[in-house]
Amino acid sequence: MNTEIFLGALRLKNPVLAASGTFGYGEEFKDFLKPKDIGAIVTKTITFSPRQGNLPPRITETAAGMLNSIGLENKGLDDFIKNKAPGFRKLKTPVIVSIAGDSPREYGELAKKLCAAGISAIELNLSCPNLKNSKLISQDPKTTYEVVKAVRKAAKAAIIAKLTPNVTDIREIAIAAEEAGADSVSLVNTFLGMGIDVNTRRPRLGNITGGLSGPAIKPIALRMVWETAGVVKIPVVGMGGIMTADEALEFIIAGASAVEIGTANFIEPKTSLNVVSGIKDYMRKNKIKDIKELIGSIRYK
Repeated sequence: MNTEIFLGALRLKNPVLAASGTFGYGEEFKDFLKPKDIGAIVTKTITFSPRQGNLPPRITETAAGMLNSIGLENKGLDDFIKNKAPGFRKLKTPVIVSIAGDSPREYGELAKKLCAAGISAIELNLSCPNLKNSKLISQDPKTTYEVVKAVRKAAKAAIIAKLTPNVTDIREIAIAAEEAGADSVSLVNTFLGMGIDVNTRRPRLGNITGGLSGPAIKPIALRMVWETAGVVKIPVVGMGGIMTADEALEFIIAGASAVEIGTANFIEPKTSLNVVSGIKDYMRKNKIKDIKELIGSIRYK
């Protein structure tokens, strides 16, 4: 069976990726699985300068999901290049670096420096909902286009544009990313939500609002992936509440070329491996020789 897929020039041995913010930089999960057995790892988001992130509490459980407001905490680009990037070769699987900036120019500079450090794939975090007083870049087609264009001009890396579901029509955002030169789009990032402790009458998160992820968002995420796959020619990477192989297969059948596993990693660190195994079992059972036969194979009658 062939489970190989491509995101632009980026070759993945299988279509299962570990999502940004849930898998660290790859080494944190070495006691639970071998990174080489999954398609790729997407790192925590990197910014130019170090960020302390939002005030705690930063995570709270919800019905069928969780809210987080980490706020892009990281040690900055220079520390990442010096202390994290050199170890990626040991992982024996592609590492996709997630980046976030305050302007198209900053995104471009981040990408340029990462490529100079040997990074070959970048996911543009255009859609973090946990930054105060910040409009999500991917809520606006024009700004999305400008950011992707700046990165495309600055770097030869494979570019994945990560989109927010907090929009009226995600399709127009995806089209803008494609026209600007993105090799693929990934969706969806978290939904903006909040929780309140009725005993204290205080928000459950220090940032008041945060990003909702987990099983609760899966049907909406699946619908958005299906809509997007119908209007763009570049590969779509689906995510949003995937906990099992069958749920990953739903996204693939809806049109996703690959999937990212996020919140499930906090519950069962081996989820990505289980999903890879489950996809192969499904292909074997249904005598499917190539994963590409499944992509977008939804039947309407």
